[in-house]
Amino acid sequence: MAQDELFKNIIAHTKEYGYIFQSSELYDGLGAVYDYGQYGAELKNNIKQYWWKAMVQMNENIVGIDSAIFMHPTVWKASGHVDAFNDPLIDNKDSKKRYRADVLIEEYREKLNQKIEKEVEKAQKRFGDSFDKATFVSTNANVLRYQSEIDTLTKRFQAALENSNLEDLKQIIIDCEIACPISGTKNWTEVRQFNLMFGTELGSVAGDSSTIYLRPETAQGIFVNYLNVQKTGRMRIPFGIAQIGKAFRNEIVARQFIFRMREFEQMEMQFFVKPGEEMKWFEHWKTVRRNWHLALGFSEKRYRMHDHDKLAHYANAATDIEFEFPFGFKELEGIHSRTDFDLSQHQTFSGKKIQYFDNELNESYVPYVVETSVGLDRTFLSLLSNAYAEETITKEDGSTDQRVVLKIPAPLAPVKVTVMPLVKKDGLPELAREILKSLQFEHNCQYDEKDSIGKRYRRQDAIGTPFCVTVDHDSLTDQKVTIRHRDSMLQERVSISELEKIISYQVSMTRLLEKL
Repeated sequence: MAQDELFKNIIAHTKEYGYIFQSSELYDGLGAVYDYGQYGAELKNNIKQYWWKAMVQMNENIVGIDSAIFMHPTVWKASGHVDAFNDPLIDNKDSKKRYRADVLIEEYREKLNQKIEKEVEKAQKRFGDSFDKATFVSTNANVLRYQSEIDTLTKRFQAALENSNLEDLKQIIIDCEIACPISGTKNWTEVRQFNLMFGTELGSVAGDSSTIYLRPETAQGIFVNYLNVQKTGRMRIPFGIAQIGKAFRNEIVARQFIFRMREFEQMEMQFFVKPGEEMKWFEHWKTVRRNWHLALGFSEKRYRMHDHDKLAHYANAATDIEFEFPFGFKELEGIHSRTDFDLSQHQTFSGKKIQYFDNELNESYVPYVVETSVGLDRTFLSLLSNAYAEETITKEDGSTDQRVVLKIPAPLAPVKVTVMPLVKKDGLPELAREILKSLQFEHNCQYDEKDSIGKRYRRQDAIGTPFCVTVDHDSLTDQKVTIRHRDSMLQERVSISELEKIISYQVSMTRLLEKL
């Protein structure tokens, strides 16, 4: 299946089965804003719980806060967002579509990388076990030509970004002959900068109100509370402050479903360290965060580390954990060494001392910060992208059937178990209800008695329910039920008395955390 077709199927599936809806769809929707349905809300909460437990509960030197969305406007002046939070935008005059100039160039460079990968794949097939990849990529003429183009482009691209050279960004697009994906033409406007912050007014009386901003990131809420947390928690460096919360960006180029939205949720942790030790902790958190993603059981091939071409004004090192979405490798999480920029800026703008007294050194200093920031919505999309499968099933009689299944890791699945009476009579519904009630204390469960048992299985596969429990006539006498496993479709007969223990083990969040 083509990747664009796969992505369309995933989007359609999320609506059909109650995961994601277009916001205000009743009124024809609102662009790049989405609502999470009954199963989407459950999955989001489970992802949050997994992150929070791994970040806060499992680390004695990390605590969590929940700061307000509204903040004093000077916060954003100090952070640099008022002056420097911009995207370089370019329009195609024929399609009238707007794009981020840097993204167009990055996507062109990725196509060159894909050409190299195709050359390698062809050579592997041709030479088999004797294939030496290192020798091939260092000697093959096509690979060397593509790599030379990538290196030249990257050097020029980095210089344009670092110098905010909008003219050269456009010239790169022209020189690379990058065409609009919609019109196919290369008829571009000039590149312009656009500030992404949403402004609003605080105050009820016209003239008395002041302009404030919806926060474009959650990190600043942590920085302005650094002293409060450090003192009240008696925190000793190194320590971290974590937060999950909404952020808002006025994305002009908002595409690819929930990957890039105007209202989104972040899971961030700011780790405060002694100056000079930031790179040690930067490498530490790169490894820790990569392991958090891999613990979900996805293939390592779907992840890669990417160092930034352009460092933000506050950073001295930055790496992205990228995930292979249906539309290519894109940023999932960022790990940044932010130096002492944020705390120093707030110290300057507030006029208040923000330092840490180090008893071992007997001196005070402004701590350095290593940040981990992962998009909750992007993590949600990565889960769906990896979990969605269309399978052909061969029955015992040799005939085939089709099923769509969401193979979401069991600890994160919205519904953990569905209890089904085989028929709606003979006391089976009553026993099924009793079993459901006993499981509901620990797990989000469903009861389903509509349609044939096969259709019910297919419905739960599509929802992503890892286990179905079927109550049949024998259950009334032998006190056993059948558990069906979603991924393998295997069925096993177990005692009702053992059911809660079996389910709890399979869906336990502890099983994920133990892998970290």
